[in-house]
Amino acid sequence: MSDVATALLDAAERHIRVGGYGAFSFRDLASEVGVKSSTVHYHFPTKEKLAASVIDRYTARVSEYLDEMFKKEPDPIKVATEAFGAPVHSKDRLCPCVVMGAAIFDLPPEVSMKVQAYYKMWFDKLEANGVPRDKASVLVSTLVGGQLMAAVENRTDAYDAVAKEVLDGREAVAA
Repeated sequence: MSDVATALLDAAERHIRVGGYGAFSFRDLASEVGVKSSTVHYHFPTKEKLAASVIDRYTARVSEYLDEMFKKEPDPIKVATEAFGAPVHSKDRLCPCVVMGAAIFDLPPEVSMKVQAYYKMWFDKLEANGVPRDKASVLVSTLVGGQLMAAVENRTDAYDAVAKEVLDGREAVAA
């Protein structure tokens, strides 16, 4: 992938983390990256393709991150709370799939399928590490809610409180 395409993906991801699918235009990205709008269209013919590429790339990064975490930490509940907490405790604040998931019914089909694939990746990883599928859904829902509340309240400790509750009750989640 070219440096320009990577810069466009990076810029689009920053916008998605803040305001979702509608938070940017090709003109915005072109200005930010320092290229013409036609260059954005060259790399990503449509906004749907660009957003889908952002989510694909993010899913791959998180998947690799989880694989590395599971090599070091056998407790899937701890891995999940740390992984969902990572964006909260960074300058990014929200996972782009959390933002896009909240607007799933308004997304183009190509993008919504990628967001759904992100969560399926999570469920598959958790299930492979001992968390039953129905419990994985409860766990992810709780952590996504914690991430959202941390953003709404502009307090990272709001997520930390949710993570602590999840960790304290991990037997109920993993059973």
